Amino acid sequence: MMKENVIFRCKEDTLMKAIAMLIQISSGYRASIYIAKGGRRANAKSLLGVLSLGISDGDQLEISVDGDDGESAIHELKGYMEPARP
Repeated sequence: MMKENVIFRCKEDTLMKAIAMLIQISSGYRASIYIAKGGRRANAKSLLGVLSLGISDGDQLEISVDGDDGESAIHELKGYMEPARP
């Protein structure tokens, strides 16, 4: 199992789209992927689960993955949640 802490970066007006993209990215991998915030954890492939975390811009999240394509998953998710800023 691999874990990575990230800061979720998103503008409030696109929050729902950002969460939908996070789920879409996660669903493309065979690995089990979980996102945790404030001691609560949700399956990153579940819309209701991720929404139940109440994620907002600037929140610190922990991504945990378990599976043979987990390293690729965590890399792509981190790149999406913490985009490079100019």
